[in-house]
Amino acid sequence: MYGELHGPAFTHVSPNSTPLPVLIAVPHAGRVYPSETLAQMRDVELSQLRLEDRYVDKLGVAIAKATGTGLLVSHAPRAMIDLNRAHDDVDWEMIDGPARRPTKPEPVLTGTNRRARSGLGLVPRRLPGFGEIWRQRLSRAELDRRIDCIHRPYHAFLAQELETIRDKWGVALLIDLHSMPPLRKRNGQDQPPRMVLGDRFGASCQNSLVARAYRFLEDRGQSVAHNRPYSGGYVLDRHAAPSRGIHAIQIEVCRSAYLDDQLSEPSNALEPLGELLAELIRQLGADTAHLGSNGRMAQAAE
Repeated sequence: MYGELHGPAFTHVSPNSTPLPVLIAVPHAGRVYPSETLAQMRDVELSQLRLEDRYVDKLGVAIAKATGTGLLVSHAPRAMIDLNRAHDDVDWEMIDGPARRPTKPEPVLTGTNRRARSGLGLVPRRLPGFGEIWRQRLSRAELDRRIDCIHRPYHAFLAQELETIRDKWGVALLIDLHSMPPLRKRNGQDQPPRMVLGDRFGASCQNSLVARAYRFLEDRGQSVAHNRPYSGGYVLDRHAAPSRGIHAIQIEVCRSAYLDDQLSEPSNALEPLGELLAELIRQLGADTAHLGSNGRMAQAAE
């Protein structure tokens, strides 16, 4: 919970059975804004439009319904706290209060201000071409509340759910689902990528899984890129552990592929795109299950 007035920070929809060793997570589509948060924004509509992975949770719902996979969706908006950033990745100049707590409840520190310097740290501070998001600095007490009530519970739940899937299947695959603004065409490209697959340059999953995803999308006429410009972030760094059977892929979907011309509301393209991604997840889930059965057979033979 992140406040009785605001509802749950995230929702997990669990299938009656687990037909695939896959969990879909959507950390950036939250759009439940407390009134006090909106009051502090210099331009509410622009900040929402630029920061949200606009309605990509609807794609997640469509995929989960079609495949029977579990679905974890954040309702807390990225403007409040970015679940794809480490808890200490903070621009401390925007915080009114001390930069350190006497005790640190998070188990891992990843290097302060790695992304915060760009304005997109744990709490986004500024937007390119716009400037400061907020009217005033955030209190240290409010930052701690968001970490303790949103960030920590989300990642603790995600970790436990992946362990549960892995314990059942011998393996688990996290699909961290995001959306991106339209990319520009680069030299040598016929068209800009409409999807980007991120695996932390091979560190977050078995190579065969991302290769399968790339081939699947390319064979169906999708312009797809691998790790550039998005290779994945804190979610993959924290939760992926291929050596323990927990794999993770970040999928970035261009917003123009399922939203209207203003990139504001879902278009008629959302349903067929959901069907395409559902078939991708079925294939990745089957491949992941095969990895799990191979691992179990290898252990039995030892």
